[in-house]
Amino acid sequence: MPRYLQEKPQYAVVAAVQLPNVSDLEFDASLTELRELAKTLGITVVHTFVQKRSGFDTTAYLGVGKREEIRLFVDHETAFDGEDPAARRVSHLPGPIDFLLVDHEISPSQARNLEKETGCEVMDRTMVILEIFHRNARSRAAKAQVEIARLGYMAPRLREAAKLAGPQGRQRSGVGGRGSGESHTELDRRKIRDRIAELQLEILAMEAERKTQRARRQSRQSQASVALVGYTNAGKSTLMRALTGSEVLVANKLFATLDTTVRTLYPESVPRVLVSDTVGFIKNLPHGLVASFKSTLDEALDAALLLHVIDASDPGFERQLKVTDEVLAEIGADDIPRIRVFNKIDHVGDEAAQAECEAMLKAQYPDCVVMSARRPDEVARLRQTIVTFFQRDLIEAELFLPWSAQQRRKDIYASCEVIDERADEAGAYFKLRGEPAVVDDLRAQFAMLDSPDEA
Repeated sequence: MPRYLQEKPQYAVVAAVQLPNVSDLEFDASLTELRELAKTLGITVVHTFVQKRSGFDTTAYLGVGKREEIRLFVDHETAFDGEDPAARRVSHLPGPIDFLLVDHEISPSQARNLEKETGCEVMDRTMVILEIFHRNARSRAAKAQVEIARLGYMAPRLREAAKLAGPQGRQRSGVGGRGSGESHTELDRRKIRDRIAELQLEILAMEAERKTQRARRQSRQSQASVALVGYTNAGKSTLMRALTGSEVLVANKLFATLDTTVRTLYPESVPRVLVSDTVGFIKNLPHGLVASFKSTLDEALDAALLLHVIDASDPGFERQLKVTDEVLAEIGADDIPRIRVFNKIDHVGDEAAQAECEAMLKAQYPDCVVMSARRPDEVARLRQTIVTFFQRDLIEAELFLPWSAQQRRKDIYASCEVIDERADEAGAYFKLRGEPAVVDDLRAQFAMLDSPDEA
């Protein structure tokens, strides 16, 4: 069992190189994100090592001095007070350092050299994200896509793993292999290629099945649907629960939601609106996982409206907003109408700070919604905005229902919004609002019933 899945506490240090073209704000935001990713895996980050360089060290990512600094820390020979490497003190760490987390994707040889010099397992940013996806995937499609991404990531790293294993891991009998003396690495890489090919065939079959299901849905009566999209941990699941009155997982973790959840907008509206929560976006998503994103974002591609949820309290929200826009463009969802929802305004500060932040956001994004998913009145306003969007194509009409057919009242109230109702001796008159096809269908059905006497 991998160490990060064991129950005992796991500890790590983070290391990152800041290149000249990366601002302090962007660099700090990326480090914070990596620490949150580690938290999702159950790993506690005890210290962060930062180095400013013009480029990455080609042999081991970090410079020689920084690697030695990490080794001393990992060996409990030196510990740092807070996040300032200049303030050194000998202290007792909470436990052994299991991992060195690197805030970039590094080459297999760089990872191998870092492991040899620091004495702890190295996980780069891509590997951390892959492991989170692997653990959280639930649907068949998501699991298959994540496995392909993991296998593709591991294949070029097998040679370096064999070097770390030593001579005993390099040679294997030809029994069951392609030829005599085939190495462990060659055989394992061949197995990986075969497994990837098998998974790709499964995915093609699942995609054909999804296309058939989508065609069936589209052939039936159109369904109003809205998808929540946005950066991971922006509060989408909390907003989903507030809008639908349903119990969905809400956790202060990145990628707490991976597979799509679909619920009905509550209270129900006319037309009935389905709300779906989708996987959160993230900076530098591993390329192999873009396909997995596409499979988990099917609901977003099918939606008539996107709610782009943004954490208003995050100082790096503009970067997150850009990442989301880029991913939506990559999956072909950038032309779907969307509403920008700046959530977590209650985390900004006191009332004055919140008012100032809201004014700034409204000036920069005039059509945005600024709110907190924990305030019922603000959730109600957002719900009305959603309903108004879907009612834009509705028509108003008046239908007559004779007293002899009052059992059909339920059909009217179930499919339309009744604006007014009046009655006389012949029956009831309904002023209603509904989808054109629904109104026409009701009118055709009622035409066969007794009509009122004309004056």
